[in-house]
Amino acid sequence: MTGKKSLSGSFFSVRRWFQLIFLGITLAIGIQFTWFVFHLEKGIVPDFNRPPGVEAFLPISALVSLKHTLSTWTINDIHPSGLVIFLIVCATALVVKKGVCSWVCPFGLMSDILAKIHFRVFHRTLGLPKWIDIPLRSLKYLLAGFFIYYIFYKMPLPAIEQFIHSPYNRFADIQMLAFFTDISPLALKVMLGLVLLSFVIPYFWCRYLCPYGAVLSVLGFFSIGRIHRDPDFCTRCGACEKHCPGKIQIRQKQQIRSPECSACLSCVAACPEKNAIRFVLPPVRSSFRHALPGMVIAVLFAAGIAAARVSGNWHNSIPKEAYLAHVNRPPSVQIGGHPEIDVEKMKKMIQAMKARRAQTAPAFEMKGE
Repeated sequence: MTGKKSLSGSFFSVRRWFQLIFLGITLAIGIQFTWFVFHLEKGIVPDFNRPPGVEAFLPISALVSLKHTLSTWTINDIHPSGLVIFLIVCATALVVKKGVCSWVCPFGLMSDILAKIHFRVFHRTLGLPKWIDIPLRSLKYLLAGFFIYYIFYKMPLPAIEQFIHSPYNRFADIQMLAFFTDISPLALKVMLGLVLLSFVIPYFWCRYLCPYGAVLSVLGFFSIGRIHRDPDFCTRCGACEKHCPGKIQIRQKQQIRSPECSACLSCVAACPEKNAIRFVLPPVRSSFRHALPGMVIAVLFAAGIAAARVSGNWHNSIPKEAYLAHVNRPPSVQIGGHPEIDVEKMKKMIQAMKARRAQTAPAFEMKGE
């Protein structure tokens, strides 16, 4: 009974409030950016700024910007806030493991909700056997490793700079919005499939496929904050492991260093013993431990964004007129960083080539005779 009561206790609900607050911020950014693009599509230059926070959803651009920054010691002005947010998130992993996944990420909130529905339907948590689970867990590391290897080792600095200033990257935020507002049938099926998998196998996306989470898992291994189990108070009842979304074997350890730990504090909430399990972050007072990961994340975000604003590395340098011209351009295809190709002109060229081939074909036939 004590374990069940703690699950609905105040410190467990604190994480949900943090998730909802960050979800509200995310939705506000999304609505403002959608309104910004709506004005552009109507041929109107918006009288308000594009929200820089939308760049949080451009992790590939952030990785490219990080390579550029490490090579030039400058921050490019195309998507500076994307790089700032990426660095803040990485910094949180060095303090509270991959707490962003369980305290901030909207997909983490959705996975929590699906996991609760899963338990209500099946009355237990279903999972994959270890011989499948362990190889599948490597997929997210392989995906993250591919992007890191290609960007940091295969792309030279000229290619990095060309990508940063290409139309594809400059207006990647608009293309990202179009992915959701004009989603293709295939993409919709894939997304619904992932939602279904995350219902049948709780935290499927987070555990097996999320490359962002993989990066945070590696960084989180070096986190100064971690879950601590005190064997003097622990009765080895197993409640902590039963409620752990990462399926970590907690009873066998005193310090939890597992890359699957997201500092969600579900194990702390489920423990019937008051001092058996706690989140430790020296030298912070233990009285804040119930909300500590969320507080640290909020402080780091606030400090990082404030520093970016003061240093002039928060808003990009792309004028609204450039966004207007991009949104209202004639139908065209963008291929990487290459110039845009006019589809209608390409069709006319193909038709002209076919007509010329039809005219020359009889002449070749006559010579053949």
